[in-house]
Amino acid sequence: MSPNARFRTALHTGEQLVGCFIKTPHPTVIEVLGDTELDFLVLDGEHSPFDKASINTCMLAAKAVGKPILIRVPDDNPAFILNVLDCGAAGVVVPHVVSVEQAERLARSMRYVPGGRGIAGTTRAGGYGAKPLPQHRADADAEVSLICQIEDREGVENAGAIAAVDGVDALFVGRADLTVSYGLTDFNDAGVAEKAADVLGVKGAATGLFVSPAEDMGSWRDKGASFYLSGSDHSLLFAGAKTLAARKPD
Repeated sequence: MSPNARFRTALHTGEQLVGCFIKTPHPTVIEVLGDTELDFLVLDGEHSPFDKASINTCMLAAKAVGKPILIRVPDDNPAFILNVLDCGAAGVVVPHVVSVEQAERLARSMRYVPGGRGIAGTTRAGGYGAKPLPQHRADADAEVSLICQIEDREGVENAGAIAAVDGVDALFVGRADLTVSYGLTDFNDAGVAEKAADVLGVKGAATGLFVSPAEDMGSWRDKGASFYLSGSDHSLLFAGAKTLAARKPD
């Protein structure tokens, strides 16, 4: 079973998974973090300077270390989703999913169905032509995951229905944008936690959220979470710098 297929299986079975956002578009970051016990990595194409070329290079590094890599895409554009899946991504995290109709369009864009993902075997995902197209198509169905980010008031209201859409594998709670959407100022506001818990408790798809490195994941697990994104390559580097600075002699 491929790393991407193992990730999707683990997501569906509710295995507790921990990943990390990647903000630096360089393959060395993937090589280093790919050699850790993290279950998956997410290239942040929404808030970091990833383009198609840097995603492709980082995906090559991911293949070398055997680590599943998701891409947080900038928006729900099916052309961009097609490109990163062809590069070999384990799936996509799509920001600001707010409706069943949007989730259905996204699910279709992930699959080789009428009106969905365009098929080409001459890609990394297709083994550069080495796989017969029927096998490539079957592998894609087993290997790619759609994670819808719930970070708006409307998305919270429709979370249960979005999770029930065929082809939606997971919901990811974006607490920072939820804070803004509800007119609040504190990421740790009890109201934000309550809305996050509402999403984490839905049925039909796995659920997860971003947690700070020092945050207790157990409390969110009890509310239904099964996967977590904790920190980023930037924050890990920062933590290392702080540790080094703390050792400086008086």
